[in-house]
Amino acid sequence: MRATPRSLSLCLVLALALACKSHKEEPPSPSAAADAKAHGAGQPRIGLVLGLGGRGDESFNDSALRGLELWAAGLKYERGAYKLASPAEFQASLEPELAHREPPIIPLGIIPSVVQSRVAEDYEPNLQLMVDQKVSLIIGVGFMLENAVERVAQHNPGKPFLLIDSPLLNEKNEPYALPNVRAVTYRPEEGSFLAGALAGLVTKGGKIGFVGGMEIPLVKQYEAGFKAGVAATNPQATVISNYTGSFTNFALGKQVGQDVLAKGADVLFAAAGGDGVGAIQAVKEARDAGQEVYAIGVDSDQFHLAPKALLTTVLKRVDLTIYEAVRDQLQGRFQAGLSSQGLKEGGIALAPVRLSFPGKEEALRKVDALKARIIAGELRIPTP
Repeated sequence: MRATPRSLSLCLVLALALACKSHKEEPPSPSAAADAKAHGAGQPRIGLVLGLGGRGDESFNDSALRGLELWAAGLKYERGAYKLASPAEFQASLEPELAHREPPIIPLGIIPSVVQSRVAEDYEPNLQLMVDQKVSLIIGVGFMLENAVERVAQHNPGKPFLLIDSPLLNEKNEPYALPNVRAVTYRPEEGSFLAGALAGLVTKGGKIGFVGGMEIPLVKQYEAGFKAGVAATNPQATVISNYTGSFTNFALGKQVGQDVLAKGADVLFAAAGGDGVGAIQAVKEARDAGQEVYAIGVDSDQFHLAPKALLTTVLKRVDLTIYEAVRDQLQGRFQAGLSSQGLKEGGIALAPVRLSFPGKEEALRKVDALKARIIAGELRIPTP
């Protein structure tokens, strides 16, 4: 069912003082205005519309913002204003695989224009706002924006759009293409399989947890891949699954995480957005209390959330997808269509395993061997 617009959007990010005209507007801070004056003249603007949850989720949305703001614009967002990121901050955001990528990831000289959606009815007017602001590329972040991107793109055939994490779907729920929309989906089951394989090698008690957000096909992909990975390295292990039903409830995620730990899980994979951050906090507190438990994060590298407990993160490189789309647009190479990103394409990956544990070197060798088989097409991961 398609929603009709009924409420105003809140513009959290001010596009370097190029503010929203028709929606509720925040006054630019002095530092944001100064940055705009110093760095904004004549530079192309890229528009990005966030779904619910938005900035600060330490996961999916923050990955999107990293790709646009830090990588493409060379800026960091602090206390309501943009500031130039230092070379050290820029480099620290690049994982080893990306730090040496060719062509290199370098700032592209764009101005980010980011709008936060408060309710689903905001999606379409927020996307149209980007059209009205005459940005060079409009990005819709998340599967929930699929209907809105479809409608606004159809009404504005001369404007390019990027839809993240969903294809365009027709009335029969079948993927189809529009000539001005690049839609990117991912194969998270591949990274989740590797995470499950690692969990199966690390667990001591034979019980492993999975905490999902909304019980939808996208999240079920993570669960299916994770369970298959556990079975590949530890067929006797049991996976305890639970869903929170949302992506924005930290307290509920923590509660569900505590429940899974109470059932005996000693490794917990959280694929639940903001709820997952709560589940990781439950693992962190249990670890601080002396339990030998581990967490696995999702989407953005979440090691900083629990540096004594986080094994790795299943990365969905939304940041790289957005950066490369912006670069393509600026270089006149942007093409519409549907693409699927997995381990082979670099759209899915595991973050570095920084913690030490018994048998780590052998475990990583086994995981790397499985990764090579997936990339070679020798091993196909089940999906729901």
